[in-house]
Formats: sequence, structure tokens, C-alpha cells
Amino acid sequence: ESGAPPHMKAAENLGRFTVGSEILEELQNPMTVSSLWERFDGRQRNAPEAGRITFDWFSLALSTLYAMQVVDYSHDGYLRRTHVS
Repeated sequence: ESGAPPHMKAAENLGRFTVGSEILEELQNPMTVSSLWERFDGRQRNAPEAGRITFDWFSLALSTLYAMQVVDYSHDGYLRRTHVS
């Protein structure tokens, strides 16, 4: 666990959720992680007001979505949204 103060940890979590919501916007149909990153990164490049998100932050947010069972991998290796009831 990092020694960051609680308000820094909260900001990091909020950042992951923000990036995660942007990932979910792109993940309308099943796709590979690399295809999703290309779409996400391309959209960032076209939005000058947004800061650049690195692949590290992208993967952390994706891992968070997976841990929350919001996304899953299909048997053929595609990432997809799950249906939450």
C-alpha cells in the first residue's frame, strides 16, 4: 500500500473511475484491449482540453472495471461490458 495521504488516494480512485467511464463509452461492442486502447487514445488526441492518459492509467482503470465486474473477457479474447442487474 502506498504511503500517500488519504486525499491523494481518493483523487487517484476518482481518476480511475473517470477514465473507466470514458473506457465504457468506447466499449459499445466487444473488442480487444489493443483495439480499445487505440480508440481511446485516438479520441484523446482529438480533445485538446483533456490531459493525456497514459497506457498505465488506462490499464489501471480497466483493471478496476474488471474487478468491479463491469467488464469481462469472452472465451475468444474480446473485452465486453457485462450486464449488471
